[in-house]
Amino acid sequence: MEMSLTWMLLCLLLRASTAQSPAPEGVLNCCEGDVLFILDSSGSVSSYEHSRMLAFLSELLLPFSLGEDQVRVGLLQVGTRPRLEFGFDTHSTQSGLQGALRNIKPLRGDTNTVEALRMAKEWVLRPGAAGGARVGLPRVLVWLTDGVKPGDVIGPMARLQEEGVAVLVVSTGHGNYQVLRQVVTPPVETNLYFVDIDDMSIITEDVRDAIIEIIRAERIQVRDVSSNSATLLWRPVLSGLMGSYEIRFRPLLTGGVGVWRPGTSPSTGGGEYQKQTQSADSSTAKLTGLKPDTTYSAILIPKSEGQTFNQLSVNFTTKPEVLSPAVVTVSESGQTSVRVSWGPLQPEMVTSYYIEYSGLPRGKLHAVTVDRRENSTLLRDLQPDTTYLVTVTALHASGKERAMSVKVCTQEVTPALADLQLTTVGSDSVQVDWKGSVPGLRGYWLTWEGQQNSVPGQRSSLYLPPDSLSTRLTHLPPLARVCVSPIYRTARGEGLCCTAQFHSHGLAYGYQS
Repeated sequence: MEMSLTWMLLCLLLRASTAQSPAPEGVLNCCEGDVLFILDSSGSVSSYEHSRMLAFLSELLLPFSLGEDQVRVGLLQVGTRPRLEFGFDTHSTQSGLQGALRNIKPLRGDTNTVEALRMAKEWVLRPGAAGGARVGLPRVLVWLTDGVKPGDVIGPMARLQEEGVAVLVVSTGHGNYQVLRQVVTPPVETNLYFVDIDDMSIITEDVRDAIIEIIRAERIQVRDVSSNSATLLWRPVLSGLMGSYEIRFRPLLTGGVGVWRPGTSPSTGGGEYQKQTQSADSSTAKLTGLKPDTTYSAILIPKSEGQTFNQLSVNFTTKPEVLSPAVVTVSESGQTSVRVSWGPLQPEMVTSYYIEYSGLPRGKLHAVTVDRRENSTLLRDLQPDTTYLVTVTALHASGKERAMSVKVCTQEVTPALADLQLTTVGSDSVQVDWKGSVPGLRGYWLTWEGQQNSVPGQRSSLYLPPDSLSTRLTHLPPLARVCVSPIYRTARGEGLCCTAQFHSHGLAYGYQS
């Protein structure tokens, strides 16, 4: 019955903590790091004390934004056999975290803090380990203890600090101050707390601020760097506050530092700073009008009345100037057309593109003008199986011209017809068959004439549509030459011919020539 009442009290305490006022301003999205709590739940900690510690954790963690790019939380309980209740990659929402805290039960047994610290060091707080801490981000260990027989923790705690882990301690009992003082990360006055179990709420804000001071995401990154622009990204530390961000940037002199400090002249170093102002909820700013192939210093200064934030700085180098066209490519090559593309597209710098092309070695020169917003054009009416020299010239607004040439080849013409065959039908007729598969033909032209002693006779002709692949010719002379030619849009193509010779027994023999 007593145990049941204790757990009812625990649930009521945790529900009360989750129903409190909204998250304090400036905490949401403020931080990025991994925080591991080591909670004493051995036999020296009563059920009531355990429930009060969990209620404290619930209230402490409620304001934080959780997730891969935010704060991650783990909880390790101390007993005879310490147990990891949940790791860093378990909870990415407050509802999931608060629910897990409501369901945690004490372990009891001995206070085996040394083993818990070993587990924390070897695989919970180890950067890059499966389910462990993230590489390059702050790591914090918060130890909640009643101070009773903690064990030989000075050595393990010292090794964790040597590996970059910040250690905070909250003691609800009368532990050895000298021991606890040695295990926390300086300054002791902000990272070591002694409090009565019923008064833990009075230190909630102080402990939270101490954690924030360690894991505050004070990083600024540079993305999308080009020859004349760059984008700055940062964690919105002013989210929910009244204030603004001031951004200062300028080129660095050779060997310059380029970091502005209050009280110094902004004209030192690489010249006057250019400035931008962004609202408190901003997290990005685009810097434009930069010089190509130049190293810049950028400084982000968060400003909010009554609060002080560290300024962030970063150096970056713009890319060398690239004038279009820097590359010319060929695609969609056909028998009479080819697509030419170029880049990079620079509509703000280029007024137009001028494309010249001619067949090699001495073909006629053709030219076409393309709008500055286009990066390709289709060249038409080319000759099949021909090499062309194509030159793309960009006319820049600055008056500069840049040209790049490339050789392109049109495809060969596939034979429009093949396998011409003549088959005799009676004594003066012949069946004419052929194969054709080239799209775009306008039809076929058939001619035939008699030959006597190698002297051509009268010629006859016949047009057939493009879907015809056979016909029958009648009343042919004894020796007839039959030709079939493809008809294109502008001309008649090269054809195939066969000679048919009729004999008295009614057979005809045709051979292709």
